[in-house]
Amino acid sequence: MVETAIAGPAARTGAETMISIRGLSKHFGSIVAVDDVSFQVARGEVLGFLGPNGAGKSTTMKMATGFLSPTAGTATVCGFEIQDRPIEAKRHIGYLPEGAPAYPDMTPAGFLDFCASIRGMSGAEKRRQIADVVDRIDLGEVLHQPIDTLSKGFKRRVGLAQALVHDPDVLILDEPTDGLDPNQKHEVRGLIQELSARKAIIISTHILEEVHAVCSRAIVIARGRIVADDTPHGLEARSRHYNAVAVTIPMPMHDAARAELLRHPKVAAVEAGVPTNGSVTLLVIPRNGVDIVGDVGGTLRARQWPFDQIRVEQGRLDDVFRILTLPQI
Repeated sequence: MVETAIAGPAARTGAETMISIRGLSKHFGSIVAVDDVSFQVARGEVLGFLGPNGAGKSTTMKMATGFLSPTAGTATVCGFEIQDRPIEAKRHIGYLPEGAPAYPDMTPAGFLDFCASIRGMSGAEKRRQIADVVDRIDLGEVLHQPIDTLSKGFKRRVGLAQALVHDPDVLILDEPTDGLDPNQKHEVRGLIQELSARKAIIISTHILEEVHAVCSRAIVIARGRIVADDTPHGLEARSRHYNAVAVTIPMPMHDAARAELLRHPKVAAVEAGVPTNGSVTLLVIPRNGVDIVGDVGGTLRARQWPFDQIRVEQGRLDDVFRILTLPQI
């Protein structure tokens, strides 16, 4: 029986909760690596688990998959508590750990055959599942080479293939595109999007572009604690650059235009870029993220100042990430 969500996005959408993390903590002696982390992930969600190195991302994922026992708290997967019923819970999990460990003297073909066997598959079903995942991950050209001879990118793809070979309900992927070239990243992100409709997926990453590419929701963790849980757009809206307006004007009008825009009650600041070909781009930052594009255009038109290349910023996730994760002085 799959647990019904009691909070968060699953509760709002009515989707079934596939992963439920409650009060997870992990101490290594006096070091608190993870501190009272709780969240849920529903079927159909791709959750980006973000944080700087050492924030507790990998430790949380190891506890969620049963590879590491928590100091406190519980992790439930598809209705099975990972500590009490680990075999049942792990049947539903596909896990790509950090570093994608594999037997170096095996070939991808042998390794996937081994992984499928220990997942309980045999015969035609096993052959079909392996063929499907080899095609999805595009491993055909290296299928019979020793894993030790593969590039970092192909080793990562072998690790992803073993996480998918049993078609699990839950995918927990630690840095899934680490070591991949841009084309391979695009392919893997497309695969994650394709799989997301029928699975619950957690992706641990510190690559912010990954959030835009595949995630429907993002959690930011710092110093072992969750500091934000929102959609990517919701996180961007916390940026001081959210709804900022960039407008290019002739250089001679720069000082007057900047002073006039600063008088507007909705404008918090005006930043000037580097002059180029007699023009300069002003970045007009709103107060509290309000929409000011009409106000900026109206102000410039009222003074009959020519302008072009006006655009509205969507917010900068890197700004928000730094604010949330850097120690506050």
